[in-house]
Amino acid sequence: MKHGAVSITAREHAELVEVSYSQTLGADEVMGRTVCTLISPGTELAWNYKGNSFPSFPGYAAVFEAEEIGSEVKNVTTGGLYFCMGPHRSFQKTNAMDVFPVPPGLSPQEAVLARLMGVSMTTLATTAARPGDRVLVTGAGPVGYMAAQIFAISGYDVMVAEPDETRRRNIVQSGIKKVFSDIPHNDPDIAGTVALVAECSGYEQPAIDGCKVVRKRGEVVLIGVPWLRHSDSSAHELLSLVFHKYVILRSGWEWEFSKYATDQTPHSLNTGFATALRWLAEGRVKTDGLIKQFSPDDCQSVYNNLLHGKSEGLFAIFDWAHNL
Repeated sequence: MKHGAVSITAREHAELVEVSYSQTLGADEVMGRTVCTLISPGTELAWNYKGNSFPSFPGYAAVFEAEEIGSEVKNVTTGGLYFCMGPHRSFQKTNAMDVFPVPPGLSPQEAVLARLMGVSMTTLATTAARPGDRVLVTGAGPVGYMAAQIFAISGYDVMVAEPDETRRRNIVQSGIKKVFSDIPHNDPDIAGTVALVAECSGYEQPAIDGCKVVRKRGEVVLIGVPWLRHSDSSAHELLSLVFHKYVILRSGWEWEFSKYATDQTPHSLNTGFATALRWLAEGRVKTDGLIKQFSPDDCQSVYNNLLHGKSEGLFAIFDWAHNL
């Protein structure tokens, strides 16, 4: 059977292509038409659009309508809307253990944002910082915005450092008022008081400056991927700060947790997604005016605008419902 998928067919060239898939459904699988998919600008631009291996098929978050259900699948209903880690294509076919029902009243376009929330859920679950502690998020792109939201929801005293004026305004409108254009490492009321820096920009200087504001044994967690070198900052400067200020510098590796929870390890990627969907449905995460939908037919212009900072909205989503 033929369906469409967004493919990066050459460097900086995206197009909607026809793809085939088997209609044979495993006993533990669910399949159906895609409603929308989320674009992750950092990964998809660096790894796919500006990558070196073609063709590639980007995307890792989707909401779809379940149309066919395997014989052993429980708790999935035909016609229901489900979130999954799926690519940019007009259909989804996945293990039923990896799908989550979209809560009543939550739009598919909001539900798919749970994927971005999941990126920082691992840090939320592993940090030594506790509710009430100061958390500084550096970089307020899609991942950083969601990191600020989930830490605020969880009772932390959240601050955000972001050089872009529009993104700072987004943060303020979300209800977080402590927003800076640069990390305030020279402010005596802040330096040495921060329990956790969630570094979401992928740039060197915020990681270095983050080490200047954390308290003793405070954490600087690298959530943003350092795809490119952006400065001439030295490793010595970073190492000196880590050593002399007793900083815990570590990876924000999302996949530190497995997909599935067990009795011994109750936290997992999937429990994080379930929590994210619940918080979105409860209206705790502010998304008004931040979501922009695009047709998959326009994927080339969408990626090109994202690459050059010309895209509207903070969250870019492919709308597949109008392509069927």
